[in-house]
Amino acid sequence: MTSVAVSPRSSDRTYQVRTFGCQMNVHDSERLSGLLEEAGYAAAAEGETADVVVFNTCAVRENAANRLYGNLGHLASVKARRPGMQIAVGGCLAQKDRGEITRRAPWVDVVFGTHNLGSLPALLDRARVHAEAQVEILESLKVFPSTLPTKRESAYAAWVAISVGCNNTCTFCIVPSLRGRERDRRPGDVLAEIEALVAEGVIEVTLLGQNVNSYGVEFGDRFAFGKLLRACGDIEGLERVRFTSPHPRDFTGDVIEAMATTPNVMPSLHMPLQSGSDAVLKAMRRSYRRDRYLAIIDKVRSAMPQAAITTDIIVGFPGETEADFQYTLDVVQQARFAGAFTFQYSKRPGTPAASMPDQLPKHVVQERYERLVSQVDDIAWAENRALVGNRVELLVASGEGRKDAATHRLSGRGPDNRLVHFTPPAGLAVRPGDLVEVEITYAAPHHLVSDAPVIGVRRTRAGDAWQSRTEPAPAAPGTVSLGIPTVRLSIDAPP
Repeated sequence: MTSVAVSPRSSDRTYQVRTFGCQMNVHDSERLSGLLEEAGYAAAAEGETADVVVFNTCAVRENAANRLYGNLGHLASVKARRPGMQIAVGGCLAQKDRGEITRRAPWVDVVFGTHNLGSLPALLDRARVHAEAQVEILESLKVFPSTLPTKRESAYAAWVAISVGCNNTCTFCIVPSLRGRERDRRPGDVLAEIEALVAEGVIEVTLLGQNVNSYGVEFGDRFAFGKLLRACGDIEGLERVRFTSPHPRDFTGDVIEAMATTPNVMPSLHMPLQSGSDAVLKAMRRSYRRDRYLAIIDKVRSAMPQAAITTDIIVGFPGETEADFQYTLDVVQQARFAGAFTFQYSKRPGTPAASMPDQLPKHVVQERYERLVSQVDDIAWAENRALVGNRVELLVASGEGRKDAATHRLSGRGPDNRLVHFTPPAGLAVRPGDLVEVEITYAAPHHLVSDAPVIGVRRTRAGDAWQSRTEPAPAAPGTVSLGIPTVRLSIDAPP
């Protein structure tokens, strides 16, 4: 008798998605989870080794690649002990490295790129049937990712992609070659998705794009982004709108006016600076200069005095002199950022900057980096201290405060996106998705604290949605409870 090996059904298998990189990757991971669940897979419980582990990767920073291969190395022995386990690698690093991943980690079963997220379930099946790795990398986007099924991490806040890809040619960035040229969704499709999310209980959305404020370039409307922000203001039940990340080159007065006059568009702005030196900005091919950048900040603050502005800064770009670095410190001092993501320049093969002369030694970059972080933190702390005594409305979040359990606090984000830890009122259940008003009593560089009594609590549809998602379903009529404890896995995560 001939024995036939039968592949396990998807419905018998669990999955885990591990994400490296930007908000776009986080949102793509929601789509990967949705695809797998539609195919019959179930999310692995916390602490459980999944049957399928998917890495959604980033290629912007060198440490992201190192983390991936470190994780793959750890899973090699795990997979050897678990027949049938599969490992998949997708995202920007997969698009870039392609066959290199299976060469360095031959135990990987599937490699897929940024343009074919929807192929993952089929590739996993194919790898099982053929018992060999499947590598599929498309060169261009065939289906806009937002049409794919999505398992949202949060019940109360959601990412909404308005574009993918980028038309810029920054010399340090490999994203355009991996994500492709900008593709814009039609405004009606974006607004329809937002309205559907609001109907499900979402009260905050963040509009996503590699260069979010160039939205409309594909269909020839340079005012499209401002129009989209204003249209979001007409959606009943949508209380907060954010967006990331804009490019200073495309920032217009119309967008600032739309931000200031649309009540549910929040007074927060994350706008990458990268460097305060005109010479370095030119070498980076950033297409704006420091005066242009500072002028945008002045106009934003004139229209919205309460706005909190954050940024990205790279230290140690090839050829950066001490004078160039001092220009960056000067812009930081003038801009008074509420916070900054600071990076040491990382040489990425395939980018023009990787072959530029005058690559800086590590110790020089490190010393400048430490000075920059110190100045950014000092300014952010001073800006936060100025808020002590202010009242602020927070959207209560799940998982934002790492020490919440120990301090018996909850956490939320103000309209300006600052993180605030607060003490919940006794005897009243405050849920993620609800809105609370608090008074700031303490400031640190990266967060605020309210230890004063909560001034007010507004229970919301978003809180209801979070509660219905996390509470066990009621027993069907006529069933008998056996007294077995229910294990609840909270899948909410901060944006």
